[in-house]
Amino acid sequence: MTIDMIPGSSGRIDAGDDKKITYFSNKYVLGLTVVAGIGGLLFGYDTGVISGALLYIRDDFEAVDQSSFLQETIVSMALLGAMIGAAAGGWLNDVQGRKSATLIADVIFALGSSVMAAAPDPYVLIFGRLLVGLGVGVASVTAPMYIAEAAPSEIRGGLVSTNVLMITGGQFLSYLVNLGFTQVHGTWRWMLGIAAVPAILQFALMMFLPESPRWLYKNKSSSEAIATLSKIYDPDRLNDELQHLSAALEEERRGRNSVRYRDVFRIKEIRLAFMAGAGLQAFQQFTGINTVMYYSPTIVQMAGFGSNELALQLSLIVALMNAAGTVVGIYLIDHVGRRKLALSSLTGVIVSLVLLSVAFFLESSGHTNIGWVAVLGLVLYISSFAPGMGPVPWTVNSEIYSESYRGTCGGMAATVNWVSNLIVAQSFLSVADAVGTGTTFAILAVIAVAAVFFVLMFVPETKGLTFEEVERLWRERARGRGNGSEKALLEDNET
Repeated sequence: MTIDMIPGSSGRIDAGDDKKITYFSNKYVLGLTVVAGIGGLLFGYDTGVISGALLYIRDDFEAVDQSSFLQETIVSMALLGAMIGAAAGGWLNDVQGRKSATLIADVIFALGSSVMAAAPDPYVLIFGRLLVGLGVGVASVTAPMYIAEAAPSEIRGGLVSTNVLMITGGQFLSYLVNLGFTQVHGTWRWMLGIAAVPAILQFALMMFLPESPRWLYKNKSSSEAIATLSKIYDPDRLNDELQHLSAALEEERRGRNSVRYRDVFRIKEIRLAFMAGAGLQAFQQFTGINTVMYYSPTIVQMAGFGSNELALQLSLIVALMNAAGTVVGIYLIDHVGRRKLALSSLTGVIVSLVLLSVAFFLESSGHTNIGWVAVLGLVLYISSFAPGMGPVPWTVNSEIYSESYRGTCGGMAATVNWVSNLIVAQSFLSVADAVGTGTTFAILAVIAVAAVFFVLMFVPETKGLTFEEVERLWRERARGRGNGSEKALLEDNET
């Protein structure tokens, strides 16, 4: 394929060997990222809004107020739906494409939001949460994959992390909405129902955007793929990208005709990649992030602040720190790297969880005025978690799998995330009731220590590597020659 085949485009990055691609170099790529990231906004909004809505659902439904299990079910049913949606989302992305999967997710999410807003009892509400979860699950697989496949490798981490910024922004928005509707009749119905708005907005905007260029090149139309890629790369770089795509596609056609789930575990390089990606997703949840986001108002009340409105206001600080920390992560992930960022993040998480544990142990021992220490622990936790363990698992999972297995493995890893999320959300209140909140946070701190060792042993650095270089990295690891090859790849990339 020659450069003569490439159509012109006013959206190209200027040619030139000394032209450095940066986060804001190309408004076209940034636009694709923001629109796709509305899926992350839906993800984040649903994560955050239930924490405040649950306070008022308990006021309306006596059965919910009297049952910790029913409260956990209302929260976690969306996670069960997300688990199913993520598992199906990998297949849907591979067969129908990233754009179609996004549109389907938007329809399901808008329908679920409407059901929740009109729910006459807790059980219809739970069904609406299930529908919303299905949409969120598909979006959690699709958005980072769509962004990664349109992103230049130099800024892929920052662009994929923008989706995480949308998640944290959605969480912050949900707390603002919760506060805004505290004095409105039908409080929690507005909180949950208004979530349909961003889903409808994304559906409308996605109609004008292209399919992922890599998916198009492999499955449908190389000319459409080239037209999209020409808006991202200068002519010389575009020619290189097309050669990589063509070579990768030819290798896949020679190697195997179909993607099978059992191959994820049978083929060593794929197994190693999936183990790293799925492990990061599991540790993201088991180190407690959604314990904080789902139940932060409840945790604040446990710390001695009884007012619903005060609990929401203090939780808003937590959500703001989450969003601000993610902005820092967008910059650091392509400068510091994924691995170092995850390790430094986990170090801060461990310290914060220990502080939370101590605060609740002291509170249970009869010490007064300890509530602010718990709130400080929450803020420190978020400021440590958000720049690293927030974006790193999603970024790594968007880039470590081969072309054929990107949808399958991405969906499976996202399912691991949602299963872990479900376990945490469904068990937190019960575990806290059984062993105490202080012990619960101490358990999370031990898990965070285990996460540090996992990253050191199993997660390679992929900063700045092309998809093809990442595939080579896993092949070398499978042959037992990982460390030297990884160092050489990174050094070549930085020169």
